Amino acid sequence: MEEYRIVSFSGGKDSTAMLLRLMELGEPINEVIWCDTYKEFPAMYRHVERVKAAVKEAGIKFTVLKNEYSFDHYMFDREITRKNSSINEKYNFPNGFSWAGPRMRWCTRTMKLDVINKHLSALKKKYRLIQYTGIAADEQFRLERKANSGHIHPLVEWGWTEQMCLEYCYSKGYDWEGLYRKFDRVSCWCCPLQSLDNLRTLRKEFPDLWEELRQMDKRTWRNFRADFTAEQLEKRFALEDSRTAQGLTVEPRNKDFRKALKEALG
Repeated sequence: MEEYRIVSFSGGKDSTAMLLRLMELGEPINEVIWCDTYKEFPAMYRHVERVKAAVKEAGIKFTVLKNEYSFDHYMFDREITRKNSSINEKYNFPNGFSWAGPRMRWCTRTMKLDVINKHLSALKKKYRLIQYTGIAADEQFRLERKANSGHIHPLVEWGWTEQMCLEYCYSKGYDWEGLYRKFDRVSCWCCPLQSLDNLRTLRKEFPDLWEELRQMDKRTWRNFRADFTAEQLEKRFALEDSRTAQGLTVEPRNKDFRKALKEALG
């Protein structure tokens, strides 16, 4: 079968660096695929548009993949059949998957993997696929999880670490409008699995998105996180701001702070 080379582009620093460098080296690329999760940062959407323009200018096909149903549909409205599930009893047969968790990342599967695999399956009927995947040299542990035939990992071959990828992108004028200077990871802005530090930054730097997250939490049956609802996080962060302004500690293990937090959360 005829060979067909695809770049799996997430929009992040590693896949961006890989794609730009492959184009710079003149490596053969038939198509670049990017999957829209519906919940990317606005700056990420603008970054993808810039990369898309550069790819198309180079004469390479750029394909935007997207689930026909939105993130909100799956989270709030999707009718779910749960057999022998305690969730049905506790929440009176709720609709939607609600927030993702460490053991149930429905969003990754539904909004990305299933959509991408459907596109690749159609291509495999006509071509022998070769996929460029942006795993950095200091993330080789990801390669050990599952061996995928037909995948090439240029960043590993080049010895490019995550930091090197970021610096390369900056040198080419791609800076995501500062997202990587604010967050250690740039994924869906409403991800409940991100760190508290990232959530503090979201609240401070993107108040409109933070408010949308709070409203999303009110609409669904599962709490935003196992330890805090979005409203409780708002109270915690407000308490931290107040105490910091007064020169008081916000160290989580401090007895005084923990007492104040308990009172703030009721």
